[in-house]
Order: sequence, then C-alpha cells, then structure tokens
Amino acid sequence: MDDGVEAGQPMRGDGAIDVAEVLRRNQLLSALDQREMAELVGLGHLVQYDPDALIFDKGDPGDCLYAILKGQVGIHTSSEDGKMMILNFLDPGEVLGEIALIDGKPRTAGATALRPTELFRIDRAAFIPFLERHPRLAIRLMGVLCERLRWVSEGIEDAVFHDVPRRLAKKLLQLAESYGQPTPAGLRITQVVSQENLASMLGVTREMVNKSLKALKTANAITYTKGFLVLADVDLVRDMAGETVRSQDRL
Repeated sequence: MDDGVEAGQPMRGDGAIDVAEVLRRNQLLSALDQREMAELVGLGHLVQYDPDALIFDKGDPGDCLYAILKGQVGIHTSSEDGKMMILNFLDPGEVLGEIALIDGKPRTAGATALRPTELFRIDRAAFIPFLERHPRLAIRLMGVLCERLRWVSEGIEDAVFHDVPRRLAKKLLQLAESYGQPTPAGLRITQVVSQENLASMLGVTREMVNKSLKALKTANAITYTKGFLVLADVDLVRDMAGETVRSQDRL
C-alpha cells in the first residue's frame, strides 16, 4: 500500500483522477455544492492498494470513511470458524465504512481490494465535525443508512424463507442491475463472478450453486459468453426470483 499522496490534493492530468468529480457520483455526496465539496476534499488523502490487499477487517476500529476513486472493492464478512461470505462489490464513486464511522464502533464487515485500487480516506475526527457544519449531508446519510438496513433485512428474509434457486435468480438480477450490458444474446453481466463467488454471496455450497445454474441454463434463462454470465431471458429469471414482470420491463 502506498500512502504517499499529499493530503487533500486532487489528482489531475494524464491517467490522474479528479477527486471531487468522482465523489459527485455518490448518492450521499452529490448534494454538496462546489464550496462544500472543496472543503471535504481538503479533509482527506489518497491511499492505494494492490489486488487482494485487505483495506480493513471485520472488528477493526471504525476510524475513517473511504470513497473509491479507482478499482473495485469487495465487502465480506466471516464466521468464527473461518467461513467467508461476500456481501457486495463496490465501484468508483461508492463509499464504504460509513456505518462504523458514524457510531465509532468496530467494523461490521471487512473490505478487500479486488483490483489495483485508489481510495480517498477521510478520518472520523474530521468527518464528524464536517457533518455538524452541514446538516443537509447528515440527513442524506440517514437515508443511505436506512437503505442499507432495508437491504440487510431483505437478505435475511431471503436466507430464511427462500430456496437457493430463487435466491440465485434474485442475486443475478441484482448483479445485472449494477453490471448489466445489453447484447444480442441478452443482458450480459460484465462483472466476472465465479461459482465460488456466488456461493459465498448466498452463504451456500458451490455444488448447490452449480446445480441451480444448470437448471437456469436448461430453462434457457441464462447462458455464458466468453466466460461472462448472460441473462438470456430476463423475464424468466425475474419469474424464478419471484418478482412481478411488468410490461414496460420486458426487453
């Protein structure tokens, strides 16, 4: 990891990054005006991580917030016996670590760089006073945290009440929403996701995912193109996920 970039300096030029421009992609930070954004950028500094480098682990102190400028981050949790579950993939413009940052308690999940990754770090000691000076941002943060809580609650309901094929279909739709690219063959998921990844996301075995994927493929709901998953029949996948298909949603 290289922490050698001077604090508060946006990177510009060939191959460089404008911090403010990337931060404006975020739902939480997009409401800041030019002066407020400049103030926020002045509070942080850039940090870089190699692929597979641990950014923070579950249980670590919640002493800072990160915004992704470049690369990709995997959010994961683990059990006491070492079993790991992938919770989410985060891309440039997204923020991580905000929950522990607010309450100051240990991290509820871990984060790992999946590619060469550049993050903008803001320490809690600087961010909390910034929130106090800008209450509009605090209100937006409440909305983001409520959305996160709903997402977690939905995940718990899926794990308790739904079988693996339905949960898998729902996860594929979520991935397609974030990484879907229309192609003649269907909606291609541009994020490379292995069966091991899917099993970790769902908290089940790879064998169960393999069996469910085969069933989806046999039903002509999905296919593979150059190693990428393609939703060949989005309506059918939605039906398998238990979602209502509206006429305007049909491709």
